[in-house]
Formats: sequence, structure tokens, C-alpha cells
Amino acid sequence: MPDISRARILIIATDGFEDSELLDPRRTLIDWDADVTLASIKKGEIKGDKGKAANVDITFDDVHASDYDALLIPGGTKNPDKLRMDEKAVGLVKKFMDAGKPVGAICHGPWLLVEADVVRGRTVTSWPSIRTDLRNAGANVVDQEAAVDSNLVTSRKPEDIPAFTEAFIQLVEKVEAKMPAE
Repeated sequence: MPDISRARILIIATDGFEDSELLDPRRTLIDWDADVTLASIKKGEIKGDKGKAANVDITFDDVHASDYDALLIPGGTKNPDKLRMDEKAVGLVKKFMDAGKPVGAICHGPWLLVEADVVRGRTVTSWPSIRTDLRNAGANVVDQEAAVDSNLVTSRKPEDIPAFTEAFIQLVEKVEAKMPAE
């Protein structure tokens, strides 16, 4: 089992997230003792597109990218579409990517990567309907369960969650291995 027990993972989402793409990786990360924080536009509870709910830990107003080791962006069509219109969410994505911290985006989540202008020259994958957006933003688009390019892992759909989560954890584990012991 990977050692990500010191990792501080930020998940950003809002109403309309794909239930499994937020809840399944989040559960796995927590099971492996990562410190997972869910940030959103508003306080309280956000609802997935299939009706599951998740409690928000912090709003974007109170998030500092420097407090976290990695960023995870779930999909769903509504979630990333709303988030890419939020300057703070887009700014967080850019800060994580510019710092070289692990970033994972699944399904429609890469829309935020396009909005943050961080896919140029990167190899990525996504849900088929946004691949043209990714190509137009300068990405090399592939069709596979998980595409890893340096600090970025992207994935296509809920069925790919195991491969996506494993690849994301491997990126986080590499960062953890470089951290000095407490």
C-alpha cells in the first residue's frame, strides 16, 4: 500500500459533480490516510448529478494552494462548467500546475485545465465531448484509462476511476517520498 499518510489533498467541486468521480477517489485517499479537503464555491453541502451529497470543508475564499500537496478535479458536465467560470477555482488550478504539484482531472474535469491554460504541449485524455477543446488548447489528446504527463494525470470516465486513482496516488507518493520526515 502506498504511503501517502502525510499528503494534503485538495478536491475542488460544486453542485453537479459526477458522484463516483468525487466520492470514490476521496474515499480511497482517506482510506490510505491522506488528509483530504473538499473546497467549493459555497459552504454547506454540494450535490452530485445522481443525487449524492458531499459536505464542503472550505470555500475557495479560504484556500491557499501552498497548504496542499496535490489537487483533484472530478468531472460531471455541470461541475467543471460552473468551476471554469469561477476565477478562484481557475486560479487554484493554475497555481498547482505552475508549482509542479500533482493534479488529477477526470472526465469533464480537464475543462478547468483548458480554462487555466495549462494543457499546451501536455498529453491528456478526457470524456470524448471535450477532446476538441483540449486539442484547441494545444494538448496532445489520447484515448486511454489514465494519461500521465509529468505532474498531471487525466482520465476519461467513471469506469476508469481505479486506474485514475492509482495513477494520481503514484504522483502523490513521489512527492511524499521527497518530503523530509517529521
